[in-house]
Amino acid sequence: MNTNANPYYNQDTLLFSNGEFKKSLTTTTDLYGQTLHYGYGAFEGIRAYKTESGTKIFKAKEHYDRLKKSCELINIPFEYDIDELIEKSYELLALNNLTDAYLRPIVYCAPNMSLSKPTGVNIMICAWKWGTYLGDNLLNLCVSTYCRPHPKSIKIEAKVCGHYINSILATNEAKAKGFDEALLLDTEAFVAEGPGANLFFEKNGELFTPQLGNILPGITRATIIELCKELDIKLHQGKYSLEQLNDADAAFYCGTAAEVIGIKSLDKKEFPLEWDNSLGKKLQIAYKNLVLEKELSSQLN
Repeated sequence: MNTNANPYYNQDTLLFSNGEFKKSLTTTTDLYGQTLHYGYGAFEGIRAYKTESGTKIFKAKEHYDRLKKSCELINIPFEYDIDELIEKSYELLALNNLTDAYLRPIVYCAPNMSLSKPTGVNIMICAWKWGTYLGDNLLNLCVSTYCRPHPKSIKIEAKVCGHYINSILATNEAKAKGFDEALLLDTEAFVAEGPGANLFFEKNGELFTPQLGNILPGITRATIIELCKELDIKLHQGKYSLEQLNDADAAFYCGTAAEVIGIKSLDKKEFPLEWDNSLGKKLQIAYKNLVLEKELSSQLN
């Protein structure tokens, strides 16, 4: 980890910008860009892990495919070759001597002070060493006074820069109240997701997760769904009320940054099932084994 005040880069750090590797400290962008002024850009969060067979970027293609789709959904041209971006991502990790790391590709727009289509597009990929985003302890959540945007007001399935103001407001509100993180509802008051993670909850030995439509279709969420099939865990996707969540036995968040992390309580009401005995714990182990390319642990049987 860097020893200076900046946890993301130092004088030696390189990033990838528009086809070139450049020093982070000396790379600049234009202060008149649409992305800076209007949040008109798309990004991804990707993790790399040190495995027994070397550094591996987990589901790199899926992430870059989603980046492309996000751009297309909000009418930002995406003319980059995904295989080349994956190759450059591995090269970036090697140049910065990173193994366990977080990668942040972002597509951002050129100077344009109007609300019209982009006049030009740029891409940047940076990487840094980053621990578990939400920590290692079980989370104490509160229901946010903010809700997720209405799906007809934005492209809810796109990972767009400006959308995350909603997430920042919800997280800061939760922390100001003494909680670890927030839970957001959708515009119809159904349970949606966290500011940067998808939600699953357990009841009577089965799992439930909000359906697509009002949430970001997380890549880690899709991975958990795959693991449920592999582990023969019954999973339901639908619209769930806050009352149903409050009546759950256990719950967890999942996301690329958060990975899989258990939830202890919601608005100070604790979930009754011990985390170590929950399906979430079983999936947490399975997910870690998957990203580290290990065989499923005997603990899962």
